[in-house]
Amino acid sequence: MDVTKAIEIFAFITGLIYIVLEIGQKKSMWIVGILTGVACAYSFFYQRIYASMGLNVYYVAMSIWGIIQWGRDSGKVDEGQIHLRRMTGKTALASLALFVTGSAALVLLLKLLGGNMTVLDACVTIASAIATWWLAQSYPAQWIVWIVTDLLSGYLCLRTGLPWMAVLYAAYALSAVYGYWYWKKNGRYVE
Repeated sequence: MDVTKAIEIFAFITGLIYIVLEIGQKKSMWIVGILTGVACAYSFFYQRIYASMGLNVYYVAMSIWGIIQWGRDSGKVDEGQIHLRRMTGKTALASLALFVTGSAALVLLLKLLGGNMTVLDACVTIASAIATWWLAQSYPAQWIVWIVTDLLSGYLCLRTGLPWMAVLYAAYALSAVYGYWYWKKNGRYVE
């Protein structure tokens, strides 16, 4: 087995661990997220899926920030409860504007770089960046964005020769459905 395939399988395994920890809102998920992000960034770079590579570098940075943010909120709920925050209309509109403008700008950049499947890569990247920020804020709606982006990311991986990553994104999509339900059932708003 070559190194690239081994790293892809490592990303698959740590990615599954990450999603289990995310659903339970365990702070350790952010540590696993760092490992997964680095491995995925390498895999996407190797396949010239540059926006998804950059997104995983962003995931590493957001994992560091998530450790801090969740550390503040976890003390505001009882053991076993999920801490949630309500999204404002201003945040939703800003996120939509960022998605539209960010995707358009990223498509242009990816085309200049000679990227692969640039429109899908750009849209998935920007939506995932927004969903990750929403996750760090503990907005339950992040799960809905993840369902869509995970399905699209799986398709992107299948089309670009990353079968283990495609399976991982399919597992992420299924887990996001469960995660949404679990957070709504066990969550408590902390504002």
